[in-house]
Amino acid sequence: MSTSLVRQPLASRASQFYRLTKPRVVSLIVFTAVIGMFLATPGMVPLQALVAGTIGIALTAGAAAAFNCLVEQRIDASMARTRARPLPRGQVTPLQTVVFAGAVGGAGLFTLHHWVNDLTMWLTLATFVGYAIIYTVILKPVTPQNIVIGGASGAMPPVLGWAAVTGEVAPEALLLFLIIFAWTPPHFWALALYRKHEYAKAGVPMLPVTHGDRFTQLHVLLYTVILTAVTLLPFVTRMSGPLYLVAALALDAVFVLYALKMYLAYSDHVARRTFRYSILYLAALFAALLIDHYLQLLV
Repeated sequence: MSTSLVRQPLASRASQFYRLTKPRVVSLIVFTAVIGMFLATPGMVPLQALVAGTIGIALTAGAAAAFNCLVEQRIDASMARTRARPLPRGQVTPLQTVVFAGAVGGAGLFTLHHWVNDLTMWLTLATFVGYAIIYTVILKPVTPQNIVIGGASGAMPPVLGWAAVTGEVAPEALLLFLIIFAWTPPHFWALALYRKHEYAKAGVPMLPVTHGDRFTQLHVLLYTVILTAVTLLPFVTRMSGPLYLVAALALDAVFVLYALKMYLAYSDHVARRTFRYSILYLAALFAALLIDHYLQLLV
């Protein structure tokens, strides 16, 4: 094993370590964090806070993802969606993963401490612990509510971005947190529904495994309705204006229709489409918040 690892070309080795950071997941994390930065100020985000904050949050999120891969390598090896990851395939070793995650996470936290502010550093560290330890190690193996409780760490990025610019956590930042917190269960349970047999085989107590499809489909619908109500709060509190309201209502309507279709006429195909739409939904919703934010400054 070690000989084959040593013989890998440098570019290939770098690619495997990069994959440990779950770049697609981290890209959405960083996107919402950057939106949080821009929403925190009426003008342009200070360049140092923007660059250093983005780098620090991205590095720490990547380290948390790598640690998640380390803890879940047995589960990943048994699931079609994840068995090609570097650890199950033996392309990197657990020790290398620990060193890599420590180095990347340490660099991220140092960047936030030295070039941003300590509040952002501590909040980012707490987010790392929430995802890598509380969710991955403690909650995921024991409770079907893992994604609900652990979703708090996934909802933190816009709060981190806000703190990076202002040095504080304002009520508006908590609204952004609440949106992602409410979004996480229907997003992830859609995936869990069409991957339930893999989760069952891996011994992970996801909601469809422990409570069945119908119960999960109902909860996807209920949480989507809750999400719809939550996404109206930025407009109600005058954090955003009419453009955001129209965008949110349109995006919410499609999400609710997907959730209704899952409940009334479920198929794995619908669940896959719902999962994919949920990712587009969150990106589009935060983009609408950003566009509306600067549009209001012009009128």
